[in-house]
Amino acid sequence: MINLDTSSRMSLQLDSMIEDITQDIINIRREIHKYPELGMNEHKTAKIVEKSLEGLGLEVETGVGKTGVVALLRGKENGKTILLRADMDALPIDEQTDILFKSEVPGVMHACGHDVHTSILIGAAKVLSQMKDEIRGNIKFVFQPAEECNPTGGANYMIEQGVLENPKVDAAVALHIWDIPVGKVALKTGVMMAQSDRIFIKIKGKSAHGSAPHQGADAIVAAAHVITALQTIVSRNVNPLDSAVVTLGVIRGGYRYNVIPDGVEMEGTVRTFAQEVASMIPGRIENVIKNICEALGCDYEFKYVLGYPLTHNDVKLTKNIIEGLREAIGEENVLIPERPATGAEDFAFFNKYIPCTFMWAGCRSDLNKNSCVLHNPNFICDEGVIPIGIKSMCAAALKFGDS
Repeated sequence: MINLDTSSRMSLQLDSMIEDITQDIINIRREIHKYPELGMNEHKTAKIVEKSLEGLGLEVETGVGKTGVVALLRGKENGKTILLRADMDALPIDEQTDILFKSEVPGVMHACGHDVHTSILIGAAKVLSQMKDEIRGNIKFVFQPAEECNPTGGANYMIEQGVLENPKVDAAVALHIWDIPVGKVALKTGVMMAQSDRIFIKIKGKSAHGSAPHQGADAIVAAAHVITALQTIVSRNVNPLDSAVVTLGVIRGGYRYNVIPDGVEMEGTVRTFAQEVASMIPGRIENVIKNICEALGCDYEFKYVLGYPLTHNDVKLTKNIIEGLREAIGEENVLIPERPATGAEDFAFFNKYIPCTFMWAGCRSDLNKNSCVLHNPNFICDEGVIPIGIKSMCAAALKFGDS
């Protein structure tokens, strides 16, 4: 995609351009952080993105997948097309940090760093647009809504509206900030993130007065047994050398301290890395629920919803990008993780159509070492990840074009 004399020249060129814009990108990130928006409601964020891309000579389209933004850079010469993606949505979490630009929206926070991802991609667009005359092929900058909206995810909406066409996309790359040291980027071939499915359980009992439990069927007691028994699915049904997670994160039931309720609802998630395990778990969960409910005189409803598939890094593409990253940020700063993460990504939906690479960029330092846990109301990101993230996305795109 770009013809430079040496990799060191490219690295220095990128460093200079990134240094010139870093503070502006940090300011954009802080504005997005102050006004977080939940999935499919990223209207203000999309406006910030659109405004930030003005004057770059890009073909910008808004409202893709409802609130997504797509910007196309056409290089001087014909060639392949790579898609660079960032997610824009926040989480329903009330921020508890004391940073000066903390969320001004009650109950909503960028606790997963999507404000950083969006800002990094804006920075990459600014840098790569300056190199337009040296670029062969096309680069699509995709600002995606609703990554947190499992099981559908915003990626599906954008794919349905043709984000992989006109021009046809040949590969895609995405980045997520991660609890590794600032300056480091981690990626590996094969599985990078888990499959993430959803479970919904309703226990149906019979209400009675708390003083006369024999007249009812206690849904709370049944739910308690179900919760305990579900913990054995992984420990007693999954090969110890494999991995899986079954977690219940929501339980609702009861009306009053002295009333046995007639219903309890529970919601949870299942994370897996192997198809054999993923296929086994739904049946085992339902067997547990069914047998406990029968034993305790209750009925049930069970719904298992397939969510985000495995995030799988294409071998050829990822090896190529690893080489490009080593040239750009130094071999010592490119980490190859031993294992995938149990988190999940709707970026995985792009895997179904094109080769993809997903990478983690470190955001942990002495400044935030005790507050770098994602999806936490006290989450703080070291903004030193921003220039590294910009350079990594640029390097990935440029190396892909040279392959």
